[in-house]
Amino acid sequence: MDIIDSIILGIIQGLTEFLPVSSSGHIELGKAILGSNPEQKDNLLVTVVLHFATALSTLVVFRKDVLDIIKGCLKFKWNEDLQFLFKIGVSMIPAVVVGLFFEEQLEALFSGNILLVGCMLIITAALLFLADKAKDTNKKVSFSNALVIGVSQAIAMLPGISRSGATISTSVLLGNDKTKAARFSFLMVVPLIFGKIAKDILSGEISTNSQNFTVLSIGFVAAFISGLFACTWMITLVKKSKLSYFAIYCVVVGIIAIIVSFLN
Repeated sequence: MDIIDSIILGIIQGLTEFLPVSSSGHIELGKAILGSNPEQKDNLLVTVVLHFATALSTLVVFRKDVLDIIKGCLKFKWNEDLQFLFKIGVSMIPAVVVGLFFEEQLEALFSGNILLVGCMLIITAALLFLADKAKDTNKKVSFSNALVIGVSQAIAMLPGISRSGATISTSVLLGNDKTKAARFSFLMVVPLIFGKIAKDILSGEISTNSQNFTVLSIGFVAAFISGLFACTWMITLVKKSKLSYFAIYCVVVGIIAIIVSFLN
């Protein structure tokens, strides 16, 4: 992978991690278009670096919220901040179970399966259309909601299902406030990303020998900057019920991916 490929994949990751169009699906499509097919360990390192960049951009955008949650938890009271943290923990359970017991099966799906990506993008589009029609409320995410949203996050581990799209749509369809739904969706994934990175590093699965540090650094910066922009923009779009535009995009890209898969 050269510098141009790194920049392109970084921008794709940064934008699609937050915009409801599936980062994993677009990364797979990007690799297919660029003809990039690195070895598994190299591919894992690239994935880890790019996801780390978007996790940091999430923390930067929600830095005030994160600090307030930390301060609230340090009071050691069953207050709103501690409850929010426990809801994040509940939401992580389905993804952790899938990651621990079905990791090999999931990894097998990330091998240029363009047909699967296309079909899952159309499912993402359907979710976004439904969520865009939901009524505005002031309801907060409950513990039961957190578990259901967590199931959506686990399903979104499939390439082509947008994690942000699935979790925000599920939360909104459960009757939650759209802004609160977006906030919960973006913050709930951060512990999972850091946990996955720690697991991959400790297991020795990541190879740093064959990757150019400069190329990875440039990809990291591209993902971080585009992630800052996309995260901020997405919050505004959810408030204004503009998800249908992304639904149309997902349908178009999904159909193109399906057609290309059959032509190949």
